[in-house]
Amino acid sequence: MLKKLAVIGFGSAMIGIGINGFILPFHLISGGFFGISLLLNYLFDYKAGITFILLNIPVYLFAFQSNKEYFYNGVIGAVCSGFMIELLLPLNGTIHLSIISSIILGAIAIGIGAGVMLKNHISPGGIDLLALLISKWTHVNVGIVALSIDAVIIMTGLVLLGDPKLLFSLLIVSIIGLLISIITSYGRVKPD
Repeated sequence: MLKKLAVIGFGSAMIGIGINGFILPFHLISGGFFGISLLLNYLFDYKAGITFILLNIPVYLFAFQSNKEYFYNGVIGAVCSGFMIELLLPLNGTIHLSIISSIILGAIAIGIGAGVMLKNHISPGGIDLLALLISKWTHVNVGIVALSIDAVIIMTGLVLLGDPKLLFSLLIVSIIGLLISIITSYGRVKPD
């Protein structure tokens, strides 16, 4: 249990740092419910972390019915990730790098955080949980499933916001998806 809490704390902190320190300052989006939460933040000024937690509720109700272990680990992971996004919000605007450097560093931080959590069968959020369940059912790598869903979210954001800069978000989700694939494929951990 202590290991799970350490993994959740580390993963959530990395996600919070990646989003607030590198992605949010350029008004980009990542994938999954993080991306949807950021999109709603840009459109309606909703708090991204709280919105993220609320968006997860339907998926976790579904997970409760299909896999209770993923449900319990996922709820803790999502709530911690959501609160870490809010807690680390002061990082927004404190790191001054080019957009490409920010994209790469932010995506690496988020990818490591999400990958470590998913490797330990802890979902950092609803779309990731959904990708984890789809991966379990189809035997398609969870990173590939998540990348496909993320591409749809980014294209939706591009249409809604009309900002061509959002195309950079495809690079973000590609790096995140690649890291998740590498981390979850290397030395697989059996569920506790």
